[in-house]
Amino acid sequence: MSTVVLAQHVTKWYGPRRAVNNVSFAIEQGEVVGLLGPNGSGKSTIFRMLTGFLVPTSGRVEVGGYDVVADSLSVRRVIGYVPEDAPLYEHMRVGEFLHFMANLKGLQGAAAKAAVNAAAERLDLTGVMFLLNDKLSRGFRQRVSIAQALLGSPQVLVLDEPTSGLDPHQVIAVRDLIHSLAKTHTVLIASHILPEIEKIASRVMILLDGTLLTSDALKEKGEGTILRLATTATEATVRGIVSAIAGVRNIALEAGRSGTMHYLIRAEPRASLAAEMNAALVGAGVAVSELAEGRPDLERVFLDLTRPSSRVAA
Repeated sequence: MSTVVLAQHVTKWYGPRRAVNNVSFAIEQGEVVGLLGPNGSGKSTIFRMLTGFLVPTSGRVEVGGYDVVADSLSVRRVIGYVPEDAPLYEHMRVGEFLHFMANLKGLQGAAAKAAVNAAAERLDLTGVMFLLNDKLSRGFRQRVSIAQALLGSPQVLVLDEPTSGLDPHQVIAVRDLIHSLAKTHTVLIASHILPEIEKIASRVMILLDGTLLTSDALKEKGEGTILRLATTATEATVRGIVSAIAGVRNIALEAGRSGTMHYLIRAEPRASLAAEMNAALVGAGVAVSELAEGRPDLERVFLDLTRPSSRVAA
């Protein structure tokens, strides 16, 4: 596979505020990559730099082998972009808008008509082509926005919060559509909704306060083990015992209630880990009311990476 999107040490400042901090990643042809993070974490800023709407303060971005600053027009020919909130020219009819967008992408005459018809059919828009954009439901507006991104058969599709504001049926329809698009395009999706990203993406990057915490959260999800521990022992006692066990990576205090403290422990996968931990705690006179082992889901990986917690090394 070849690299189609490349970001190298990208930083973006808005005046005194740094929105993106030294972010680097590569995306290969055919991947479906999710960019996950809370609102305000820098997802949309990164997408706007990828699509040429913003210029990085420093660093380099390439799409399809073209530099987004030095060769912006070439980048726009190989990329389809669906901004957040599906902005459309509301005074235009759906068909008129799609033909206008096709013309902007260099398609004229029969080529433009064929591209618009193909996109309309794929997005199930043939029945609304004569409606004004401002008369469309939220779901149809999203479909029209995705349809314009498909015009010209771009190599890369960038979708910013594609399911935001949709009802459950519309979310499922958009999710199925993205799965079908992934067969012929490289797809980047930004979202703050973890379950949607987990169902759509083959790889997930996590962003917080403009910093990329991981470029493959699903790999971390698959390789790690978590244990949930509940005990009345002091935090210092628990940390002292648990941190000495081989393979333990992180101990986070989740909650305390009625004298019982709850911990989330991340560790390397090992068959005897839970039994060894239980033996160490009980052997030290610690009463264990719960010790459950499992594999972390994406939500757990996200929470572990984004919340303050004490590292074993600390």
